[in-house]
Amino acid sequence: MPLRFLTAGESHGPSLTAILDGIPAGLPLTPDIINKELTRRQQGYGSGGRMKIEHDTVQILGGVMAGETTGAPIAMLVENADHIKWRGKAVEPMTSPRPGHADLTGAVKYGYKDLRPVLERASARETTMRVAVGAVCKHFLAQFNIVVGGYVASIGEIQTDFGNMPYEERFQRAEESDVRCPDPTSAQKMRDEIEKAIHGKNTLGGILEIVALNLPVGLGSFAQWDKRLEAKLALAVMSVQAIKGIEVGDAFENAKRLGTQAHDALQLVTRNSVTRTSNRAGGTEGGISNGQPIIIRAAMKPIATTLTPQQTVDLALSEDAPTKYERSDFCPVPRAVPILEAMVAFVLADALLEKLGGDSMSEIKPRFESLRKATLDDLQMDNTPHVFWE
Repeated sequence: MPLRFLTAGESHGPSLTAILDGIPAGLPLTPDIINKELTRRQQGYGSGGRMKIEHDTVQILGGVMAGETTGAPIAMLVENADHIKWRGKAVEPMTSPRPGHADLTGAVKYGYKDLRPVLERASARETTMRVAVGAVCKHFLAQFNIVVGGYVASIGEIQTDFGNMPYEERFQRAEESDVRCPDPTSAQKMRDEIEKAIHGKNTLGGILEIVALNLPVGLGSFAQWDKRLEAKLALAVMSVQAIKGIEVGDAFENAKRLGTQAHDALQLVTRNSVTRTSNRAGGTEGGISNGQPIIIRAAMKPIATTLTPQQTVDLALSEDAPTKYERSDFCPVPRAVPILEAMVAFVLADALLEKLGGDSMSEIKPRFESLRKATLDDLQMDNTPHVFWE
């Protein structure tokens, strides 16, 4: 059965909920594991006032007993502390859609008489539960020494060259930075850019990098379009609010190179193991993981809610009008790192479970240990002609 999840709830409603189905039995799981990731989501320079109100903690309502998953769906709930300000009160009508937001398209699609229902569900507040789901998936992957981490590569015009800094070091140093950039010099420049945007009543976007380490070869498939691993990763990452672009590995730079310069040469190590001299492909070939780090870069646009009014139309008054400000972040890029990590972890956990099968951790772990590797011992070529079609 494929791993799957659903979220429900509104930005200012009573609570947010998620159901994660498909996690095997026997995985140790406590709220603290999830709460650690929820806390990470709320941290980042450039966040708005909502983060001073909410202190997200999860309630596990199903699928876990005696500190272990049971194999049943895992139900989780996070309460909205801000809901008390909205409960039972008449809300001022919202009739002027923000450019770049789902306000107008959502109203057309669902026939709303007020834009508020769009804002409430399209809001990135929903990602709280994605992070909760992703926390479980990251914890599952960790049982196999698979690590998913991320960091900020650029904000606005400020870009970082990480050189040969190991990925584990990037993850660690990013968590020590309030803009989640591993390089202190670049981090200070990013902070300054965010400060300018705040004073200028504007917003900033940027580029995030998400990396998965220690994956086995063979996750995903070339056999069908919807089984390709990078296609699933692209869908998951692009589903996050304000993400408008993605590349796997050096995709856009590779598009400028010759074929002999764009690919990762193969070589033998110790006369048995086949490895690559580079990772321009970003960890996938032909829709399948190749054992190299999965590297994903995602472009996050400046979010649509700005203190400086933008030109729009008041749909109730049938006239041009400026947008009205709704409380939001000035730069959501640092806070988006754990969100994208969560979505990548979900896809990889699903791919690993599809590869291994099994209903419990005790079944799955031995299967993981027996997976084929890119070695000559596991690649028994008979070196003889074959008749493939009669």
